[in-house]
Amino acid sequence: MESPQRIDGTAITIVFDALAGAPPSLLHVGGKLPDDEDLHALRLAVRPKRHGSQPDVPDLATIWPQLGRGYLGLPAMALRRGMAALPSNLVLGSGARIADRSAHIELEDLVAGVRVLVDWRIGAGDVIRASATIINAGDTPLAIDRLVSIALPLPGWATHATRFHGHWAGEMHQVTAPIPHGRSGGESRGGRPGFGGANWLIAHDGGFSADHGRAIALHLAWSGDHETVIERDADGAILQMGARYDPGEIILAPGARFTTPDAVLAIVDGGRNEVRRALHTHVRSDVLPGRANWAPRRVHLNSWEALALDMNEASLMRLASDAAGIGIERFIVDDGWFTGRRNDTTSLGDWTPDTRLFPNGLTPLIDYVTALGMDFGLWVEPEMVSPDSDLYRAYPDWCLHRPGVYRPTQRHQLVLDLAKPEVSDHLFGVLDGLLSVHRIAYLKWDHNRELFPNDGAGHNQTLALYALIDRLRAAHPNVEIESCASGGGRIDYGMLSRCHRVWPSDNNDAIERLRINRAWSLFLPPEVMGNHVGPSPNPITGRILPIDFRAKVALFGHMGVEADPAAMSDADRATLAAHIACYKQYRDLLHNGTLYEIAFDDPGLFGTLIERDGKALALVARADMATDYNAGPVRFPGLQADRRYIVTFPLAGPKPPNGVAGQLLSGRLLRDTGLVLPLSRPATAWLVAFDQEDEPA
Repeated sequence: MESPQRIDGTAITIVFDALAGAPPSLLHVGGKLPDDEDLHALRLAVRPKRHGSQPDVPDLATIWPQLGRGYLGLPAMALRRGMAALPSNLVLGSGARIADRSAHIELEDLVAGVRVLVDWRIGAGDVIRASATIINAGDTPLAIDRLVSIALPLPGWATHATRFHGHWAGEMHQVTAPIPHGRSGGESRGGRPGFGGANWLIAHDGGFSADHGRAIALHLAWSGDHETVIERDADGAILQMGARYDPGEIILAPGARFTTPDAVLAIVDGGRNEVRRALHTHVRSDVLPGRANWAPRRVHLNSWEALALDMNEASLMRLASDAAGIGIERFIVDDGWFTGRRNDTTSLGDWTPDTRLFPNGLTPLIDYVTALGMDFGLWVEPEMVSPDSDLYRAYPDWCLHRPGVYRPTQRHQLVLDLAKPEVSDHLFGVLDGLLSVHRIAYLKWDHNRELFPNDGAGHNQTLALYALIDRLRAAHPNVEIESCASGGGRIDYGMLSRCHRVWPSDNNDAIERLRINRAWSLFLPPEVMGNHVGPSPNPITGRILPIDFRAKVALFGHMGVEADPAAMSDADRATLAAHIACYKQYRDLLHNGTLYEIAFDDPGLFGTLIERDGKALALVARADMATDYNAGPVRFPGLQADRRYIVTFPLAGPKPPNGVAGQLLSGRLLRDTGLVLPLSRPATAWLVAFDQEDEPA
């Protein structure tokens, strides 16, 4: 690569450069450059000049940082041959191919016997997938202790970062701050991404907001452990993201190769809503399995909050009848259906229907559910085993453990070693048997604990999980799978490429979900986010909220119910049924449109608008008591300024919130001036619908 070269998306350009004997660097990461841009002049314009106290030939920040040339930061890889660390001096090889929408760059160190292939590919939504492949070109085994998927020198404008942290039932708290000098970041060590959120990150300028500002949003599409690091010094900042490996976990034989999971990045100019547009386009086009052929997202009722483990055939049939009466379309039996499961200390692994609860198996219940017009779903947790189970008693060494050492549990569970072929074969046989014998349309696949002790098993465990799900989906392509991990403990594009839905949080409190869903919506489109109407009082927070508020919040996702309709008043059941009918009316718009965050200066207000083909539906909700009685006008993004819209308020009843119901207003007025809504009381929510007229304003 003797001269700078570029790859282009629809609205972005990336320009790579490499001088002789050096790895490649980036000259431009951002908006689309003219086709005839002089890249040699670009190099002269943006390449940093040498400053004091640098090597005579400074090693600029590259897309593959390494030690040995004066760079003092964290290298992109750490290798060993035997017990000794292997230094490397990778330089550009002869195989660089950079054109159109992809870059394939070969680096090599013939002395160390190492080759690295760096691949960047621009896909739907101008979203980039980046990965690295290492090849052992030596004659002895090569151990990989660290290998990133992407090393990205951040542009000078990326001075701030929005990161995420959380815990069970409190996922995805956003924290925005200037990128500090030194090293910052996060990682997971539990064999899954976890609740810490460090595999989601947005680097951006200081003016970043809902509708303004430049940003680079990043994610690691991997369901195991990860590591994210930002290093900032006097020369700038570089971000690295990749899977985390234990020493000795990845060892390559001579001639073997290893490829990292993909890092995903979206380079945008347009604030958080542009991040959403890019990543939702990517997920819908390039991640979700068969997304173009999905049927409408059916309304769920999950049995957990209604019955928990206290279930039998009769109580489930009663619950199914009540569910059908309010418009439910899919009935899911959660934990408690299998042999011996009377409490959470026992029976995981024994995946056969309990004959004490179901004397004739699951078939009569499934037939009853389908006769009511619903399809049937089932909860499973295949990766785990209870010490008190027939499976564990028969095969005690099938779990992750250290021989001769106490086996620590979490939630009274151990983790099955999926990398053992006999374990994966057994699990496939059990699940395939359930799906082959029964009319099961949906599996809720749960994962309720971290992997420990894993002793370097995490990477292979994740690959074995992928292989098991892939095998099951190939055998039963019409079965939908939801990925749950105590809520948001394992949500990533690696799982989403194999599943149809994720469970963002075990917390169904509608006020908590306003915040949690707003954060997840930066990366996930609404049709994959399970969003249920929970009971009141909420079992996690104890909060009492009106059914109207809970149901309106649940509309903006994949709607479901996690409560017993029989425990509700007649008025509440009627309100819930009306909201379910509204969801069915609008779900094509909700699940195929463009999502916009409605921005407020008031932290107690939340708003979402989804627009498609001239129609839009917005949710505006207040979580707390307003400081002032009169909230300012709500401005609705995503509407066309030169069009007029009929404004209505679905489910508002005979008293809409103001006098504009049914009136025709311009998109410019609605977008720039807005509507005044009564939003002073907590747990207040309004739906606002917009229907575009044909004539411009």
